[in-house]
Amino acid sequence: MRILIAFLAALFLPLALTGAAASWSAGAHHESHRTWTVQVGNESHDQAIQGMAFLPENIYVNAGDTVRWDANSAEVHTVTFLARGQKLASFEPFNPSNPIELLKVGGSWYDGKSYYNSGVMTNVSNSGFPATDEYSLRFPKPGNYVYWCLVHGAMMKGVVHVRHEGTSYPYTQAQYDRYSAHQARAILRDGYHLWHETAQMATRHLVLAGNDDGVAMVMRFVHQTIRVHVGQTVTFTNPGMGAPHTVTFGTEPSNAFVPLGDPTHFAGGQLNSGLMEPGASFTVTFTKEGTFSYICALHDYMGMVGNVIVDD
Repeated sequence: MRILIAFLAALFLPLALTGAAASWSAGAHHESHRTWTVQVGNESHDQAIQGMAFLPENIYVNAGDTVRWDANSAEVHTVTFLARGQKLASFEPFNPSNPIELLKVGGSWYDGKSYYNSGVMTNVSNSGFPATDEYSLRFPKPGNYVYWCLVHGAMMKGVVHVRHEGTSYPYTQAQYDRYSAHQARAILRDGYHLWHETAQMATRHLVLAGNDDGVAMVMRFVHQTIRVHVGQTVTFTNPGMGAPHTVTFGTEPSNAFVPLGDPTHFAGGQLNSGLMEPGASFTVTFTKEGTFSYICALHDYMGMVGNVIVDD
């Protein structure tokens, strides 16, 4: 599916943009500096599907222009330009306790060589992070500048192509927007297909903690309400490629990344898996009947919650 989206993007972007590019370019010289907009992420109306993309991924501007990134999803992202010599791998996995990853770093003019970071970006106010919904940088020097989302690593990359001042612009903002809307719809289709595939993996005592494929993320527990008997177990598994989750019963702890409680004898109260990276599992044995609610402490604000119903 990811290969298909990349193929469609390569096929349709030139067709979508070329029509108006020629007439636009003819009068594009010697205009004042412009501000261009890139969407950070995308999502379904219920936030169940989250996209991992900068839309558009590539944008062409002139020296002196500004690029503004707008948060377009509840899932958190960053816009991060690495300094010369820095490696993306040194920031993986994302560490929200590290101020240079969590907070804004750098000024409003990009120097082309230093570390610049937007801080956490999201379009909601209840993500649990100090966050912003907008970030802008002005680009005074020509060059091709790669940036990343530190939360999602190599899966989420963008490039600002800065040409010399006065160069004809190849595309308008409206053309970028149309292409981005087309790509966003393709990402959501991928996400719903992934959700359906994930549901086929669920079994009687297995809950899937979301899923992701490098393009879209399913922000739901799949088989989210499950029924077992006293003494039986439920296994929670993260089948994704990049997005971490937690399984948290009871009051959300101050540090959801740290395991809490005894999952081998759970009769209620606080229990936390700690951070479940892709491929991780968490098994809980229930020793008392009742209905036990749980959340992903990272994504509950999007609706990633569930229940285990334990019968005698």
